Amino acid sequence: MFQQLIEKLQTDRYITLETTPSHEPTIDGIIEKLEKYNLAQRVDGFSTTDNPLAKLKYNAMFASLKLQERFKKPVIATISMRDRNKIALQSDLLGANDFDVRAVLALTGDPAHMSDQPRVKGVFEGNSTLLLEMIYSFNNGMDYSGKPFKTAPKPIYPFAVTNSYAKNMRSLEKKMYKKIKNGAKGVITQPIYEIDNAKKLLEYFENAKEGFSDERAKSQLILGVFPITKLRTAQFLTSHVPGINVPSFWVEKLEIASRISEQEEFKVGMELSRTLVKSLQKIHPKLHLMTANKFEIANELLD
Repeated sequence: MFQQLIEKLQTDRYITLETTPSHEPTIDGIIEKLEKYNLAQRVDGFSTTDNPLAKLKYNAMFASLKLQERFKKPVIATISMRDRNKIALQSDLLGANDFDVRAVLALTGDPAHMSDQPRVKGVFEGNSTLLLEMIYSFNNGMDYSGKPFKTAPKPIYPFAVTNSYAKNMRSLEKKMYKKIKNGAKGVITQPIYEIDNAKKLLEYFENAKEGFSDERAKSQLILGVFPITKLRTAQFLTSHVPGINVPSFWVEKLEIASRISEQEEFKVGMELSRTLVKSLQKIHPKLHLMTANKFEIANELLD
């Protein structure tokens, strides 16, 4: 299952869809929506988020297990450094390995002060690179301390993330290099809204891969897509989310549409998003679609 996902990523068109477990003891609602739009048949796999914005949600690894069992599709489980120390991280990897939750998106994690839980403290024994190093150790038959396992874990397939924009874009190349060096099969960008931005990231990613002659040379950049259907979303991303750049013409078009009606605002946002997806697929058909569980939007874009 996972090897097929990686082969598709490396050689063919590829698309995964993000799911965000909710503040509930079940993900059946997400499963019902995915079934309603037959999305499992239209993507190569899913991902699950790990308490984004430090808000309490259903566990990402259990969500991955349930989605895999239901849809027979590979799921990338996000694991952040915020909530676990080295022991807990490796313990989770061991348990997940037994249940074939073996694709992992390594994140540093959002700050603990953003949490909805009282007096929460972040662990942060390292950033996402530390988790990639742990996975590298597991894939070589030992834990992070170098102690061999009597039974070697099944292969784990690590993924990582990168900002899609920076004032000094060249700085992103060094970060990409570090993630590729530590074995990331795919590096997912934050949402992209301009084709020139995507082309520049692809150029830097190829530069970062130079010098690798082993399996790491097959690492792929995966372009993140987050459809915008509201003016306030565009304004929030532009003003408050580092590493993302929403072009002014998106904001201007959504502003004009918002003065007409909510329906027109949504229509314009979908037109912009649909055009973006088609354009990105022409230059690099390897996408990760994020819709904040608005799967009706995913349904429209995947049409």
